Amino acid sequence: MARYSIRTEIDRPYDQALAATKAALGSEGFGVLTEIDVRATMKKKLDKDFRPYVILGACNPPSAYRALGEELEVGLFLPCNVIVYETTPGHAAVAAIDPEIVMEPIENPNLRPLAREIGARLRRVIEAVRATANEPAGA
Repeated sequence: MARYSIRTEIDRPYDQALAATKAALGSEGFGVLTEIDVRATMKKKLDKDFRPYVILGACNPPSAYRALGEELEVGLFLPCNVIVYETTPGHAAVAAIDPEIVMEPIENPNLRPLAREIGARLRRVIEAVRATANEPAGA
């Protein structure tokens, strides 16, 4: 596992993993600002086939506002990226950026508690997605 991510793999098809991820993000107060379909982009721009893979730009507006109030350049780290991709047919991975790790280079100590708070929210998102793997299919 990459040091900079919070990640899980589930025994669910990609589409179900994507829906579960969006639902979990919403329950933690995140909105999806951007959705990049990597598979479609690779096909369109390079005429290359790629596995189902999406990058979600997730934002928790109150937290983003607080972070930007502390340091305007922190916008370079926003929104929080969350990826969903097919590992093998019927199985998917979901990962979120770990804000505590990626914001380490920022020397503003006022951002550390906020990074911990957002990290905890993203961990709950990943745990909620993991829990869907234990639900009966179609639940």
